[in-house]
Amino acid sequence: MSAIRANSVLPARREQLTLHTGDGLDLVGELALPANREPVGTLVCLHPLPTHGGMMDSHVFRKAAYRLPALADLGVLRFNNRGTWSQQGRSEGAFDNAIGERFDVMAALEYADFYDLPNVWLVGWSFGTDLALMYGLDPVVQGAILLSPPLRFSSPADLLRWAEDGRPLVALIPEFDDYLRPAQAYERFAPVHQARVIAVPGAKHLWVGDAERVLEQIVEVVAPSVPLPLPREWDGPMEMADNRVYNAKNWPTSQ
Repeated sequence: MSAIRANSVLPARREQLTLHTGDGLDLVGELALPANREPVGTLVCLHPLPTHGGMMDSHVFRKAAYRLPALADLGVLRFNNRGTWSQQGRSEGAFDNAIGERFDVMAALEYADFYDLPNVWLVGWSFGTDLALMYGLDPVVQGAILLSPPLRFSSPADLLRWAEDGRPLVALIPEFDDYLRPAQAYERFAPVHQARVIAVPGAKHLWVGDAERVLEQIVEVVAPSVPLPLPREWDGPMEMADNRVYNAKNWPTSQ
C-alpha cells in the first residue's frame, strides 16, 4: 500500500480532447474515466477565474481527475475556458467576462451528451460557479456543485431560474472565504428552496489543504453509494505527476 499524495495519479482511461464552441473556438480538455468500468457519474468541471490563475489544472480539479475515476468510479471532464492556459495547453480566444464563456459551457455539455456520459453534474469553482448558475440548466445536467461561489457575475435572476427548475444545487462555502462567507451564503441562496448550503469550517477560498474534504463532498452528492471517507492509500499502480506548475499557493488572492 502506498500513500495517496497531492500529485499521485491513479489508473484511469485518459483522453486529451478538443471541444469546439458554437462561436468557432477550440478548447483544450481532458476526459478521465475509470480504467476498467463504466462511470457511475460524470463531473464537468468549470474552473476559477483565468485572469487570476484559474485553469483546468487548478488543484482540486486536477486531484479529482487523478483520483476519482479509480476511487469513486466517476468520470471527470475538465477543460480550459477561452484564452486560458495550463500545462495541458492553451484554448483559443480570450477571456470574455462570463459572456462568451457561455459557448464554452455548452461545448462541454454537448460533448458529454454526444458521448452518452452518465449522470452529468456541473462542478464550478469560484468563477466557474457563476458559469454554472448562468448557463448550467441544460437538459443533460442533473445538478450543480458550487465551490466557493462569489456570486459576482451571476445574478439573483439566475438563482431564481434554478429555484423554478428544481434541480439540486449544493454550495460549499469556506468559513474564511474572501468573497462569500456562510452567513451571507445562507441569505443569498435562501430563494433557492432546494439549495443545500454547506459551511466548511476552517476552509478558505482556494481550498488549499482541504481538497480531500471537497472531493468527498462531491462523491457524496454524485455517487452516494461509494463508501466514505475515500481511501488515503492505494494498493496498485500509481504514477507521480510534476506538481511544480500547479502550486495553488502561488495564485493571487483575488478571484
